[in-house]
Amino acid sequence: MSDKQQMLTVAMPKGRIFSETVELFRSAGIPLPADFSESSRKLIIPLEEAGFTFFLAKPTDVPTYVEYGVADIGIVGKDVLMEEERNVYELLDLSIGQCRMCVAGPPHTLGDPFSRVATKYPRTASRYFRGQGQQVEVIKLNGSVELAPLIGLAERIVDIVSTGRTLKENGLVEEETITTITSRLIANRASYRMKAERIDQLCRQVREVVEGSEQYDTAVDK
Repeated sequence: MSDKQQMLTVAMPKGRIFSETVELFRSAGIPLPADFSESSRKLIIPLEEAGFTFFLAKPTDVPTYVEYGVADIGIVGKDVLMEEERNVYELLDLSIGQCRMCVAGPPHTLGDPFSRVATKYPRTASRYFRGQGQQVEVIKLNGSVELAPLIGLAERIVDIVSTGRTLKENGLVEEETITTITSRLIANRASYRMKAERIDQLCRQVREVVEGSEQYDTAVDK
């Protein structure tokens, strides 16, 4: 693409939603190379003929890259958007990376009052418990939060749950669901004004795939 202004820089998340994102983009007609992998040593992948430059990022950093404009658009979980509170446009629910944010704890304590919660999502947890009229101390952890109730650091955890296997293996159960989580397509505000046509075109391509998949899932459910 000759018009440099219409090149789109995309922040791609490493980790659990990477492969689903790649599959979605390919289905939408974006020609990602066959060797495009999160294990690649190359962090920046230019696709000049297609008008894209991709770079790989830690999921929690994607909204920062997009807010500051080093990426025009990015893919990120709703859990990260809720926690980071970055000033970006949320364009599209991609319906991938589906999971839920839950309060969990030891089964014998469910229903009991608690005063401390451990989580990787302190802002989100604090907002939730304030909204419930519940006063708790929220402790931020970066590692395995399931450990906190087992060693007495906190009575509950707030974390992302997909299959529930990790909770079960550590003797914990879900107590309540805070919200369901999916991955979102986000955009830098200035980029969206300057490159609206290209970004809207990409949204249309991706939306067609997402809506097609949802229609298929509904038909299968029936």
